[in-house]
Amino acid sequence: MNLEVMPANTPPTASHYAHAVVTTYPQRMLHTSGIAPINAEGMVPDGIEDQSRVVWTNLLEILAESEMDITDVVSVTTYVVVGQPIGAVLVARDRALKGHRAASTVVMVSELIRPEWLIEIALVAAK
Repeated sequence: MNLEVMPANTPPTASHYAHAVVTTYPQRMLHTSGIAPINAEGMVPDGIEDQSRVVWTNLLEILAESEMDITDVVSVTTYVVVGQPIGAVLVARDRALKGHRAASTVVMVSELIRPEWLIEIALVAAK
């Protein structure tokens, strides 16, 4: 079971995420690599909005293949290239999570392994 941790004496989060999540007696854990913005056809779309959508589509496929759901996600780490609009990244995350709140960190980086990649996301899920 995954429970959101929001201490009363801690300021609210900056966006729609949890400060922390406690997992009690998980039967299964999933740790993804950083998932790149490569679609099913092997293409990388232009723009952070489309790339964010592709990464979340890939993550949802990985969750389904692992017999897990979005509500099993406990932590998300997002790497975004400096200069990209963070709003599009947060909208894509919130849309994919459908109201579910996981611990979330966004790290701004100068570049990713391939120059056309603008975003990469890794997550942890527990069931």
